[in-house]
Amino acid sequence: MSQPEAARDGAVRLAARLEPRVNHLARAIVERQRAMVPGFDLLPEEMRDVEIAATARHAIREFLRHVQGLPDVDIGPFRERAAERAEEGLPLVQLLRGYHVGAEVLLDALSELARPGEEAALQSLTRMQLRALQAIVENVTEAYLVGVADQQGAARELARALIRGDEPAEVAARYGLSLESGYLVLSVRAPEPQTPVAARRLLRWALARLAPLTEGRVLSLPEECGGCVLLPSGIAFDAVAERLSSRLPAAPIVGAATADSPEEVPAAAERARRIAAVADTPGLHRLRDVLLEYHVAAAADSASELGALLEPLVRQPGLVATVAAFLDCDFDRRRTAQALDVHPNTVDNRLGRVAELTGLDPRTARGVQLLGAALTLHRLAGRDHR
Repeated sequence: MSQPEAARDGAVRLAARLEPRVNHLARAIVERQRAMVPGFDLLPEEMRDVEIAATARHAIREFLRHVQGLPDVDIGPFRERAAERAEEGLPLVQLLRGYHVGAEVLLDALSELARPGEEAALQSLTRMQLRALQAIVENVTEAYLVGVADQQGAARELARALIRGDEPAEVAARYGLSLESGYLVLSVRAPEPQTPVAARRLLRWALARLAPLTEGRVLSLPEECGGCVLLPSGIAFDAVAERLSSRLPAAPIVGAATADSPEEVPAAAERARRIAAVADTPGLHRLRDVLLEYHVAAAADSASELGALLEPLVRQPGLVATVAAFLDCDFDRRRTAQALDVHPNTVDNRLGRVAELTGLDPRTARGVQLLGAALTLHRLAGRDHR
């Protein structure tokens, strides 16, 4: 057997020792990326712990196939991930560094498994790994750049023109696109503050869920906290709500407003954003679902004075929580006491104290109206009363 053939056979035997360790190595790659790739911990948990690990397993198995001389190495998943990362706004340098870190983990594992006399086999595998890494980087970079270009394509330009009211008919004609007679405008936002990467991921999640309803007739525009989606107005609202319902804790909050013509889209987009801003539960919300919160939040000239009604209560332990629980329990003092884990008499005493401090009795119609509105502002300002 010639020296090159011996090295080749030795490389195959050495690489085969990685087979039982594929899952372990994939987890090791994720952990090293966590330590060495800037911003890795800011990525969504699902991407870090599931998607990246799955891509790492695929990369290891494809490398082992390559070592064995099997044809048709599947580069497709790497290109798909690159296009998704481009859509989410992940920096290319961060994406590529992750692949280099993965290659290092693999080479470290091969070095640990190499036995005395297998230096030539290890050197051969190192060259194979470098060539494989080069092929992946070239494909990933190309797919990423294509994805970036796609973001700036005709559909995105039309969405921007519609939402901004910037001559959408002219943009549509320029790119040979059609305008809908009307649109259902959605504003997608994260339920909690998120990084731009995570926020755009929520927008992509919503688009993926809505795709079966639209037959390609959907437009979107990423924004800092998520983005806007434009659907043809003929799509049933209930069908959209069902597609966007999810039990995932990180599912988006979506505001919805209708535009009966392209010219009404800017106003509908602004309304949808405001609906999403005041809604506090994941899922799809129309104006009637958050009418009180929407109205109260928009009353800028009186909001500060209304919100100040609770100021005397904030410094008194339990008073704000008692008013909130009393309203939530439909003025049932016993249910309120159970919710707060106190005696019903304590509820009565606290409600009386609220009336003394604010001049508003939570047990009267006027007190309910004003204190309820003030609590709504209190919540929207981020000061949780619970």
